[in-house]
Amino acid sequence: MRGIILSGGSATRLRPCTKVTSKQLLPIYNRPMIYYPLNTLLKAGIKEILIIVAPERAGDYLNLLGSGKEFGAKFTYEIQDKPTGLPDAFVIGENFIDQEDVCMILGDNIFEDDLSGEIKGFNGGGKVFAKEVPDPERFGVVEFDKDRKAISIEEKPAKPKSNYCVTGLYIYDKRVVEVAKNLKPSPRGETEIVDLHNWYLKKGELEVAVVKGEWIDAGTFDSLLRAQNFAKEKMQGKMII
Repeated sequence: MRGIILSGGSATRLRPCTKVTSKQLLPIYNRPMIYYPLNTLLKAGIKEILIIVAPERAGDYLNLLGSGKEFGAKFTYEIQDKPTGLPDAFVIGENFIDQEDVCMILGDNIFEDDLSGEIKGFNGGGKVFAKEVPDPERFGVVEFDKDRKAISIEEKPAKPKSNYCVTGLYIYDKRVVEVAKNLKPSPRGETEIVDLHNWYLKKGELEVAVVKGEWIDAGTFDSLLRAQNFAKEKMQGKMII
């Protein structure tokens, strides 16, 4: 399995901090933010990792992470010229993915759970990870049937059908590249990751695993502060880098 960390974007919600650096390079307690998603992939045994970055920050990532040798891995870098939707990462990474399964994690997502078993147990189709949250309307919302099987995923619904949202960790087989290429942009001008999920869901090939521990999407000042405190108290013994 190949891994992708998506670390593009301009992070306008974190200005002025992100005027001079990438959001994913901001410190979360004693490590750069990107170390946390990188830790998730490395613990699952994924050693070939593509890091997608904004053009003006590419040198910063190279200086920090290098070739990956320090981490026992091999890093490849690609530029995302402008944010055109999360599925664009699979199009950018087409040559890197080749004919392999791929696990993509967003560069600002921090998971308390060790998801290694869930990632290693992937056997085709698609797999996403859901977490119960108090504000599901901000995310893609999963609806389950009585047997806890996902039956729908809806992006930022006004009336959520559950409190479970899709987190920023996605696993797909090699078909994801062609599916992503054929997605049509939404009214906001970007392709939507929920359309990828639903392509697999309609085929009956999407598994939704539930995250039990803490999950933080560190894209706002409030969540950044929460991530700092959480990393200090809970993550120190869970990091291998």
